[in-house]
Amino acid sequence: MTDRNFVAVLYIISFGLFIYGLSGLTGPKTAVRGNRIAAVGMAIAVIATLLVPHVSNIVLIILGVAIGTAVGVPAARQVKMTQMPQMVALFNGVGGGAVALIAWVEFRDSGGFADVPTYVAIFSCFAAIIGSVSFWGSNIAFAKLQELIDGKPVKPFGSAQVLVNGALLLVAVACGVAIVAGSHSEILIIVLLVAAALVGNFLVLPIGGADMPVVISTLNAFTGLSAAATGIALNNTSLIVAGMIVGASGTLLTQQMAVAMNRTITSVLLGGFGGEVAAAAGAGGASGTVRSTSAADVAIQMAYARQVVVVPGYGMAVSQAQHAVREMAKLLEAKGVTVKYAIHPVAGRMPGHMNVLLAEADVPYEQLKEMDDINGEFSRTDVSVVIGANDVTNPDARNKADSPIYGMPILNVDESQSVIVLKRSMSSGYAGIDNPLFVNPKTSMLFGDAKSSVEGITEELKIL
Repeated sequence: MTDRNFVAVLYIISFGLFIYGLSGLTGPKTAVRGNRIAAVGMAIAVIATLLVPHVSNIVLIILGVAIGTAVGVPAARQVKMTQMPQMVALFNGVGGGAVALIAWVEFRDSGGFADVPTYVAIFSCFAAIIGSVSFWGSNIAFAKLQELIDGKPVKPFGSAQVLVNGALLLVAVACGVAIVAGSHSEILIIVLLVAAALVGNFLVLPIGGADMPVVISTLNAFTGLSAAATGIALNNTSLIVAGMIVGASGTLLTQQMAVAMNRTITSVLLGGFGGEVAAAAGAGGASGTVRSTSAADVAIQMAYARQVVVVPGYGMAVSQAQHAVREMAKLLEAKGVTVKYAIHPVAGRMPGHMNVLLAEADVPYEQLKEMDDINGEFSRTDVSVVIGANDVTNPDARNKADSPIYGMPILNVDESQSVIVLKRSMSSGYAGIDNPLFVNPKTSMLFGDAKSSVEGITEELKIL
């Protein structure tokens, strides 16, 4: 077997492991194994690349892998679960940035894509634009999630923001066209990368926190597409397959998130949702009487219930209450109470955020119910316990036509016999609007840190 054939076989094995590993991510029981299988596939792909005939700078490649491993492994192991969305955004951005830099290096090494097939220049310029947009957009998403900058929509150019973004994108594309047409001036690739970088920044800045799950999955798809384009330009089979898998899965996930929020992807990218009405909401507040309760009263209600549904949100993630929730559920189940968990597709700050947290606490997977499966059960539920989930339980999405979230599918917790809401205060959620559920006659508010509140309920359950 020749060297090239052997490398081709290794690439086939690597992307076969990518696909097999991805299939393991369909459930928490097989997710860890799936990740490990995909990691082995990536290791084989790296080895195959080093074995490609005439590959230069092998020492630099090995050094890059070593540095990336030294930085990535400790960062991934030490990151808190509440910061996982930021980590995903940051790692995704690094991938896009790497693709953009590869395109620049290829431009320099080939003398401005001279004496290379035209398709190489086309896909390299495409990868440079999309990779740069993904890198800088992901950095802004990271900064918003990490609260390094304001999470509310920011439009530096006001109503002209879309026009500015369009003009910058046109500049990047024009530079790419000039390069493909035969211009070898390095200033063109630099202007292309800078214009695309500005597009990435200005694309995500106007997007509010409520849309951040959609933004993360969209940028993830961008990175995958740019990686696949780079694979085509470099004739790297493994990179093509891996990039297309990421691009396709990111695209499908983006579509699912948009449907879950009753939003179009275009409306998300145009920005504006998730904070613009915050001032108005905070000024007035929902009309009605807020009923406060205690851990003892909540424990009594749940101990004598037939079915309790826990509705987790970002508040549970912030307080790291998932283990306390699991302990509370065990006590309820010991008393004969059926416990289920209602999972909204966009609860938290990234797709699957609540599933990951609850899986970490060893909550049985069969108790996690997606929105379409659980909504029909709320009318038969004695007590729903909402832990820091604001926007995904807001009845205005069904009833108030002028609400920013009108039409968004929500968890119908207001159909339960009783609702307990665990919150620190009456502040609005990421969408910046009031939630009339909080003043619903069925609802009682248990104020305080979610973990402390759940632990208090658990202690009361022990003595009942």
